[in-house]
Amino acid sequence: MQAPPRTRFARSGDVDLAFQVFGDGPRNILAIAGWVSHLEVMWELAEFARFLERLGTMGRVAVYDKRGTGMSDRPGGESTLEDHVNDVRAVLDAAGMDRVCPIGWVDAVGVVASFAATWPDRVDALVLGSFLPSPSATVPAELAAEFAHAVEHAWGEAVMVPAMVPSVADDPRVLEWFRRYERMSATPNAAAAMQEWALSLDLDAILPAIQAPTLVLHRRDVVSVPAAEVRRGAALIPDARYVELPGADLYPIFGDADAVLAEIEEFLTGARTAAHSDRVLATVLFTDIVDSTARARALGDRAWSDLLDAHNTEVRRVLAQWGGHEVKTTGDGFLATFDGPARGIRAAATVVRSIRDLGLEIRAGLHTGEIERGPDDISGIAVHVGARVAALAGPSEVLVTSTVKDLVLGSTITFADRGRHPLKGVPGDWQLFAVEQA
Repeated sequence: MQAPPRTRFARSGDVDLAFQVFGDGPRNILAIAGWVSHLEVMWELAEFARFLERLGTMGRVAVYDKRGTGMSDRPGGESTLEDHVNDVRAVLDAAGMDRVCPIGWVDAVGVVASFAATWPDRVDALVLGSFLPSPSATVPAELAAEFAHAVEHAWGEAVMVPAMVPSVADDPRVLEWFRRYERMSATPNAAAAMQEWALSLDLDAILPAIQAPTLVLHRRDVVSVPAAEVRRGAALIPDARYVELPGADLYPIFGDADAVLAEIEEFLTGARTAAHSDRVLATVLFTDIVDSTARARALGDRAWSDLLDAHNTEVRRVLAQWGGHEVKTTGDGFLATFDGPARGIRAAATVVRSIRDLGLEIRAGLHTGEIERGPDDISGIAVHVGARVAALAGPSEVLVTSTVKDLVLGSTITFADRGRHPLKGVPGDWQLFAVEQA
């Protein structure tokens, strides 16, 4: 992942707007980060950074925090659509971009569509995603009130993530980032005001005035934005191509982001390139100390800290012995990966035995599947599965999925059937097995 670009400021009237420019290529691209944003925090999430880096391979990209959010000014009074269109011009002028290909998603569609209709001589092409052409007439009043209440009373708690991006609703890493992103992007009052403004827009009269070739993208199972409304909006644009993709995540950086980027790349450049990926097949191991909270309370802070250090030292010794890669500690446990399931199982069984000498018991869970490696963490459905399996394991038990069991067929490792179980946040029931001998 590249280092985040330098943040600069553009002046629009008496408002300072934070913006960044990165990437290289024959075309200029303007990407509006979202309803609320913080330019520097968004680079802290691997999925967000990879999405922006891929855009940067298609051209020279400008991104900015809209007025009222992130590092841009928060002017008093209500902002108008005209204000936001003037802000786009100010950012493009400061970035040295005469003509541009704007990209906008959800509420940002109103801004980039209005800019394209008002300044057609500055727009080469337009990409719009998952928008309601007339949210004031489409979003039920009770749902709008529910959104407003969530923003005003639970801002900074990522409570809207399950509805907006269900694929990461159970991912602690992403949820923690969302909480920080919300807090750094806006206050609850400012966020609620921007949400209310976005829901008041009516684009029915603006979309037919767009002259540039336009790509409209949408994932068909997004709950908050009906596909029929996005198709209706696309039909209002004279030279628009509508592409519907599978998925339920509203924001394009999550889910199958590569599919979204491939459509954008082909539209803007006329060709698709294979996305660089750090996806690999790996065996994921989660460990967790049994009854750690009670032990910590009984021992006291100093003694528990010493015992935890001894635990961590022993786990790291075993990981090195069996060729494991430590991804991170999880408070009182570990997340590690192995390039072979047998080594992962034997490492887990070794830890279970050796940790008993410290007067501790652990539980462990393993699953083998495709993961995506980031600079400091891993992600993917296999990680979710591994975590859920570990949570179901009993004291001193190593629990594995049928995938892991099948991959070590022919080894001396033996298993006991633990039946089928639902795993929270993962479709279907999963056959699990306990390691008897490794």
